[in-house]
Amino acid sequence: MRRLTTTATLLGLTVLGVAVPTTAAQAAESVVAGCADKVGPRDGRIYAWDAPNCLGNPLPGIPVSGDWGPDADDRASAVMNRGYPGGPDVAKFYENSDVSGGHVCLLPGELYADDLSDSRFSNGAPVNDNISSHQWVNRNSCAVFLT
Repeated sequence: MRRLTTTATLLGLTVLGVAVPTTAAQAAESVVAGCADKVGPRDGRIYAWDAPNCLGNPLPGIPVSGDWGPDADDRASAVMNRGYPGGPDVAKFYENSDVSGGHVCLLPGELYADDLSDSRFSNGAPVNDNISSHQWVNRNSCAVFLT
């Protein structure tokens, strides 16, 4: 009887050992898909987060166009373009307020840039934690795009 109990216990632990990595892998996949989980309907707005992969805190006070408020200025590490397709639907982000300084664009078909740390503005300055304003433009108004 003792041998049967020991065998059943070992078999149960073996099954559990196989199940745990699968669950952990599934959890890791959902974290990586952070931005994809936040894609919503097109509403003519820009969304941004203070951490890569659209994690961390969503940045408040981002206007439809123009200067970003004090709670969003120079804090974005991920951005999302929910602009309306057709017409000015490219998000053009600027390093400075008053839509000035270096710029970089995000096409509507791209939806989001999940990690701004590998992108540079048109003047070579890093994009991560440096966006201060944006405006909606047509594609031909952009020289540099988010990677």
